[in-house]
Amino acid sequence: MAKQKTPTTLDPFTQWAHKSGRIFMIVFTVYMVVMPFIICTVYDCMPSFKMCLPGLISILVIMTPMSIAEIGSYTPILGSSSYLTFASGNLMNLKMPCIINAQKIAKVEQSTVEGDAIALIATAVSSSVTIVILALGMLLLSFIQPILENETFETASNYLLPALFGAMLAQQFVPNPKIGTVSVILAGGMLLLSKNGLLSFLPGTPTYAVIIVAVFGSILIGRKIKEAELRKANSAK
Repeated sequence: MAKQKTPTTLDPFTQWAHKSGRIFMIVFTVYMVVMPFIICTVYDCMPSFKMCLPGLISILVIMTPMSIAEIGSYTPILGSSSYLTFASGNLMNLKMPCIINAQKIAKVEQSTVEGDAIALIATAVSSSVTIVILALGMLLLSFIQPILENETFETASNYLLPALFGAMLAQQFVPNPKIGTVSVILAGGMLLLSKNGLLSFLPGTPTYAVIIVAVFGSILIGRKIKEAELRKANSAK
């Protein structure tokens, strides 16, 4: 008879996080779906299904592969904070830098109970800070609008995301130069293919292809590099 596998028991924190996350996502999804119908009913402006269908199809074509790529790529890092992260958005430009930096400061590993706890706290803090800043921005819009429309500010804002991702890359590259080099080569190669129109056969904007190849390619090659280094270390003993 085949040996039965012993069921894996999750720790209390992980059980609580996933249970709360599922409840939160159900409530969030119902709210997001129902609210437009309530508003359209109150103001008597309900569009027909025929009017919504073209926009629905175009959004599905673009977002479906992107969502699959992001969920498959980032969930191992996000852990149980995935529920709040994907619901609140701003994944790459806010949540990921906060989570990675918080895990480094706390000196915890990703895909561990401790790493999940820190990721959840970082996501919650990032979301709260974003809400506060947006609220202050709306209240003080008349005062800060001239600054935002200043030509110098507009020029500087173009470098915010490159500087952010450059800092993230440096944090990952320095401790693992081999894997970092592989990631840069894979991502750069895919971006060149995308910009030259060689990925135009893919549906929507093929950014998800860059994510899939760069992330999963880096994981696969990184494992091969680590296995080779381990074999070399064992043979040297």
